[in-house]
Amino acid sequence: MPKKDKSEYIIQAVSHALDLLEQFHDDIDELGVTELSKRLKLHKNNVFRLLATLESRGYIEQNKATENYRLGLKSLELGQTFIKQMGLLRQAKPILDQIAAACNETSYVAIFKDGHSVYLDVVETDLTVRVVSRVGSRLPAYATASGKVHLAHMSSEELLEMFPDEKLPTYTPTSITTREELFRELAKIAEQGYALDNEELDAGVRCIAAPIRDYTRRIVGAISISGPAMRMSQERMENELTPLAIKAADDLSTRLGYNA
Repeated sequence: MPKKDKSEYIIQAVSHALDLLEQFHDDIDELGVTELSKRLKLHKNNVFRLLATLESRGYIEQNKATENYRLGLKSLELGQTFIKQMGLLRQAKPILDQIAAACNETSYVAIFKDGHSVYLDVVETDLTVRVVSRVGSRLPAYATASGKVHLAHMSSEELLEMFPDEKLPTYTPTSITTREELFRELAKIAEQGYALDNEELDAGVRCIAAPIRDYTRRIVGAISISGPAMRMSQERMENELTPLAIKAADDLSTRLGYNA
């Protein structure tokens, strides 16, 4: 069976909505329904529906004085997120290379999103036995070192909202299984400045992570080092990998404008 071209999967309404957003460029900050209808070659009713949908999600807003439309705050947030992530990735790549060269284990840069740790980039070890790449994966934050780094710096109110139940899903025999246990762990992480994953998500895999901060002193990501438990002994984690992860995260934070 021949593989379909990607163009065959395009949803027309979504395409029209994106076309509408793209009309706001250069010096064009506001447009009316009539002008948008002409530009998009769509009936005004269709333009109204697109605007109503985008306005309900915050990507478009109406200027009540002129009744024209302009980009909403959600569009700005999306653009800022892209800029931050791309800046983080550009600065992180050489540091990930340095980590891999120093310890020959897999290193990651990850961010926190909606209760999950999301891995953005990786430099893998060249050893045969290695951790499978997690780039693009959304993993439960409380079961990963990089995720716990973020959780450790959240308020009690934020944590209770994120974990309304006392029991937590279990992934391995060493997973954190209760909210009380997690909160004790997070308090320890906040004090020591780094987090460990002792085979809590994947049996046989250990990880160390340290926080990345930007010029506002806010945590924007984490540097992590992962490897098979057989190579990640407690002694090696303490004496070699933890200092390496902390230094790498500090170096990257400095590149992002953080001043301790």
